[in-house]
Amino acid sequence: MNIFNTKLHALKDGAYDVSFKNRRYLLRKETLLEGKLIKLYAQELGGNDFISLNYYPFIKKGLLKPCEMPVKKIKNFILELQEFSKV
Repeated sequence: MNIFNTKLHALKDGAYDVSFKNRRYLLRKETLLEGKLIKLYAQELGGNDFISLNYYPFIKKGLLKPCEMPVKKIKNFILELQEFSKV
């Protein structure tokens, strides 16, 4: 399993805050169809940026379908994001 796949699977389902390049995002992740589909959407809080993807982990060792954005943007976001620790 590659690093992108590992990190995406490690993110918990639900909605929570994350940080990417010193900007805060509300991330929503949903795993569907018994793990055959992962939907992820992240909206920058106080800004205009967003991340949107569908990921099929069992097709071709992981088929990434970005929603109207470059694959590189998606991969950078997943690989570099930081979850906020709960206080």
